[in-house]
Amino acid sequence: MVKPKRAARSSDKKPVQGLPGIAELHAFLAQSHGRMTIHDIGRAFSVTAEQRPALRRLLKSLSGSHPGSEAKTNIAQSLPERCLVEITGTDRDGDPLARPVGWDRDKPMPIIFMRPERRGQPALAPGSRVIAKLRRISSDRYEGSTVKRMDLRPISIIGVFHTTAHGGRIEPVDRKVRAEWVVAADATAGAQNGEIVRAYPLPASGYGPKPARIVERLGTMSDASSISLIAIASLGIPHNFPSDVLDEAAQAKAIRLGTRVDLRTIPLVTIDGADARDFDDAVFAEPDGQGYRIIVAIADVAYYVKSGSALDHEARNRGNSVYFPDRVVPMLPEALSNGWCSLRPGEDRGCLFVDIRIGADGRPIGHYFGRGLMRSAARLTYEQAQSAHQRQDSLDLPVHALDHLFAAYQLLAKARVERGTLDLDLPERQIMLDSNGKVSSVAPRPRLDSHRLIEEFMILANVAAAEELERLKLACMYRVHAPPSPEKLDALRNLLLTFEINLKSGDQLHPRDLDQVLKHVAGTAAAPLVNEAILRSQSQAQYAPESIGHFGLGLRSYAHFTSPIRRYADLLVHRALITGLNLGRDGLSPDAAGSFTELAEHITVTERRAADAERQSTDRYLAAYLEDQIGTEFTGRISGVTRFGLFVTLTNIGASGFVPFAQLPDDFWHHDERSGTLSGKRTRLVYRLADPIIVRLIEATPATGGLIFTAVPSAEMVPDAHKRPNHPAVRKSRKRGRHGRGR
Repeated sequence: MVKPKRAARSSDKKPVQGLPGIAELHAFLAQSHGRMTIHDIGRAFSVTAEQRPALRRLLKSLSGSHPGSEAKTNIAQSLPERCLVEITGTDRDGDPLARPVGWDRDKPMPIIFMRPERRGQPALAPGSRVIAKLRRISSDRYEGSTVKRMDLRPISIIGVFHTTAHGGRIEPVDRKVRAEWVVAADATAGAQNGEIVRAYPLPASGYGPKPARIVERLGTMSDASSISLIAIASLGIPHNFPSDVLDEAAQAKAIRLGTRVDLRTIPLVTIDGADARDFDDAVFAEPDGQGYRIIVAIADVAYYVKSGSALDHEARNRGNSVYFPDRVVPMLPEALSNGWCSLRPGEDRGCLFVDIRIGADGRPIGHYFGRGLMRSAARLTYEQAQSAHQRQDSLDLPVHALDHLFAAYQLLAKARVERGTLDLDLPERQIMLDSNGKVSSVAPRPRLDSHRLIEEFMILANVAAAEELERLKLACMYRVHAPPSPEKLDALRNLLLTFEINLKSGDQLHPRDLDQVLKHVAGTAAAPLVNEAILRSQSQAQYAPESIGHFGLGLRSYAHFTSPIRRYADLLVHRALITGLNLGRDGLSPDAAGSFTELAEHITVTERRAADAERQSTDRYLAAYLEDQIGTEFTGRISGVTRFGLFVTLTNIGASGFVPFAQLPDDFWHHDERSGTLSGKRTRLVYRLADPIIVRLIEATPATGGLIFTAVPSAEMVPDAHKRPNHPAVRKSRKRGRHGRGR
């Protein structure tokens, strides 16, 4: 059979060197056969990675100015009905998010919310690829349902094994999966009742439970270490280092001074959490005229992790470290993460540093980067630094060393307020484990000025890194944060109206507007809910080779520079600075910039996978902590109102659970999504967002992290005039609302 000749494309022609002019681009598009992507155009004109942003701007300027130009550049307005997508992680509710595979268009990448899998199917994990049927729900958002899985590797099931007369069954640990799998007696791999196992589904037809074969035993729920292992296994987090990676790390040696800047006489200090084991950033400040000189020194990971090495491949694969209450899954082997790349006090360590001057207004005046050799003067915890500063205790540091750090922080904090940023007050819970790995206590993690000091110093250094790479016109792995979508802003605006708070329209919204809302509700009963609602309205931050700014921080350009031990993105920024400033031969490889788009997508996925793992583990630890408190009453606040019941967050420990309709007082309930209320016709009770509530725990499942409560009527719930069904707001909610019958 004779194959037809391939139609000639313009990209087959001899490339035109450099960025094209408008006339050249018009001519190129006019002669093109078929739809051209920006990559096709870039290859045709030999556009470099540094010129790619300019090419994108040029294409945007052409849109609508030349007949057919938008179609020619393949800037499509919608996705096809069926599309290959990759799961990138989960949203803040734990539902899968996806992106179209191979997206290369000059539009922001659309977000795809995947529907739960069919009964009997394992849940979608980050990195999974499926053919999805899409339904457009807004300009840049889609709802997807799985048509066919495309994973090359077998999809595993993680669950609790229960023995039966004929073998056993597996109860999945993912609370969104409603199916169970049966295991034949010869496929149990010796698993015992109550063990956490990994299994593979077996071919089956018809209805009913699906068969599976156990391939790995992960421990029992009575063993607290199993909780983090569940997340590691179910999300496919790499946790064992290959032998060649360990061998390479074991060969690491101390860094000599050589041509580096000698910083060993400067009293740099590390300030971290009490449980931190790797110290990758150190800080120093001293007065400089009306402002301050600030030095931020970061562990020189690029010296040890060379591009293309076994260490580099493994670090890129992992993307980041993952933190659990009982363990850390590090990005780098401990010989580096807790050894040569950890800025231990009194030991010489290589570093990449930035020396920054700020004025009396807290704004940066200038900076320079260098490669140095430092010796940390002290390893301080946040509590130690805060206490010593308040007591005017020098902690054997040079006089006023801590005072200068806190004074410089005050200037940076002032500049941050003037810039206008989003400062959410979301209490973080600290889970404390005893010697047996059991949860001994759950308490709010303190939020001190010492925490904010380090945050502001790191933000300052991160901005300087992004600006330096822009000055050098080099590839940069940006940390970007888009403004909230119109749909999420509408939902937030409707919620705020229930508290009589008006919000500006989306095109006029600035982070300071949201921060003003937070200040307005600070100290009120509505504060926790409003903080959570504003968090949920935000787009998720991600990595990208082009900057769109950082909405939450109110910054034009931002990159991660300060944690190369635990984030691959920071290592890429270090290498780019080393290359651009001629600081060594271990910078970016010549072809690295060309892979930044793919790398950005990958490390964004691994970051969200880590966040999902940490969230799941926290939920499971809290459920394990409450398991022996069935029947106990707790105070909480309503954090969600649905037509199926209420979501409640406990006041003291921050655990969240569900009150189904069957556990509400017997009544005919009206659900109004717009006002976020459930109104009882007979009792005249109204459950509304942010209201206090007393609940009784009736079920705690550590395997899934699920908590079920029943509502306990209290004196505070006596109906008042505002909550009566005759109130105009409630009458309107009846017309709009959905109805449900409680038991």
